[in-house]
Amino acid sequence: MSKIIHIEIDDRNLPPPTPEIDQERKVAMFDLLEDNSFAMPARDDRDVPPGPYKLNLSIKERRLVFDLKQEDDKPAGEFHLSLGPFRQVVKDYFQICESYFDAVKTLPPSQIETIDMARRGIHNEGARVLQERLEGKAEVDIDTARRLFTLICVLHFGG
Repeated sequence: MSKIIHIEIDDRNLPPPTPEIDQERKVAMFDLLEDNSFAMPARDDRDVPPGPYKLNLSIKERRLVFDLKQEDDKPAGEFHLSLGPFRQVVKDYFQICESYFDAVKTLPPSQIETIDMARRGIHNEGARVLQERLEGKAEVDIDTARRLFTLICVLHFGG
């Protein structure tokens, strides 16, 4: 089975998230564990341990680290991604989220909907960047990439 069954975020060195960001993170983690697709492609130079996987996401030395274990906690793989390609889309996503959270408190539904559409568009762009960066390392569907991108945003902005 190629999916993530447990996820941990190493946020020990990050400032505490705002209540809104904490809620986004909880929803992303819940949705990710409910439904995801995560497979490590076979390569000639290594055997790929089968899923399901346990994932620990962290940032080390300015790199995003995916540390994967099998269900029995045996190592399944680890890969590091540069944060550079994510910087702008994460920054844009947080800016639009701030606008959205503010809008929900004061603006009419039509304006909230417009901001939310822009937020979803930037979120989709972040998911696309993640899928590109994972190429050859892991295969994820768009919904899984979106949820992982939300978790990366929490890590990236604190780091």
